[in-house]
Amino acid sequence: MSRTALVTGASSGLGAEFARQLAATGADLVLVARDRGALETLSAELGRDHAVSCEVLTADLTTREGLDAVAARLREPERPVGVLVNNAGFGLDLRFERNDPLQEERHLDLHVRATMRLTHAALGAMLLRGGGRIINVASVAAFLPRGTYGAVKAWVVSFSRWANITYSSRGVSVTAVCPGFTHTDFHARMGLAAGEEGVPPFLWLDAGDVVRAGLRDAARGRAVSVPSLRYKALVTAARLLPSRLVARLAEAGR
Repeated sequence: MSRTALVTGASSGLGAEFARQLAATGADLVLVARDRGALETLSAELGRDHAVSCEVLTADLTTREGLDAVAARLREPERPVGVLVNNAGFGLDLRFERNDPLQEERHLDLHVRATMRLTHAALGAMLLRGGGRIINVASVAAFLPRGTYGAVKAWVVSFSRWANITYSSRGVSVTAVCPGFTHTDFHARMGLAAGEEGVPPFLWLDAGDVVRAGLRDAARGRAVSVPSLRYKALVTAARLLPSRLVARLAEAGR
């Protein structure tokens, strides 16, 4: 399998952590995000700390042009990508009726359309080579009634489960990594200061731990990875409790 990994949303948060941990294994990186400056800073860090090659690809995955550029890079036979991490994403207010419908469309495009297009581009090339690994970053919200964010992440989980069943026998594994609340800048980008999410401290996860668990489960070929025992228990409880009660519990945080 190619030692090159392509990570979307790599400029910060879980994307940057995936890039760091993959670089620590000796993987070369293709770093994708809209913020070129942040990508170049991360590229310099990874090259210095791990002596790996880093390619910067600036793209807005909510646009056709951005998607086409990244999909074309994934299909390049001369520079094969062995690992794809579909991580790019953002959250919206849970009060759907107050949200801008154009933002809701961007949200759907990024989490669903971009994940589908890039998985399709990577999959074709990986199947020709007989091996590869695709990691789709979802969320514990996929298992809860939690606005459009939970809905798009539920799609990611369902899609990843199906793809792993279908293609793992041909050497390509697909894993949905489903973290709970994780210490990154995700919530700050929604306009929330530290402590404003209304989430108990024990439910917060460390980004490094989340990525380590996700990479470990992907290496084992698992279709779904839920980092930490506390969130595994929460997902199990959500399947057993009444939907209305789960929906009320899911209103915590943003």
